[in-house]
Amino acid sequence: MTVILLIAAPEGLRGHLTRWMVEVNAGVFVGNPSRRIRDRLWELLATRIGDGQAVMVEPAANEQGWATRTAGRDRWRPIDFDGLILSARPRIQPNENTPTPR
Repeated sequence: MTVILLIAAPEGLRGHLTRWMVEVNAGVFVGNPSRRIRDRLWELLATRIGDGQAVMVEPAANEQGWATRTAGRDRWRPIDFDGLILSARPRIQPNENTPTPR
């Protein structure tokens, strides 16, 4: 099973995904596309996501049985930690105008 999550995606991407997958909630798509279709969908999403975010969870031959791909700005990135895939948050640079917590 493949799951794709879109956040703040440009118009048209959601409609394109519904050709291959079912939208079970706003921006959440589920389906069983072939590897070739997943790769082509991801190529399209990664090039058109713009300022939004896209996450794909797909089957993989590893200990967890799945892998993730991410695209877009301010996104969590998958990292391999001794064969275990974890997600790393982007570092937020402190703003000079933001008061520091006490």
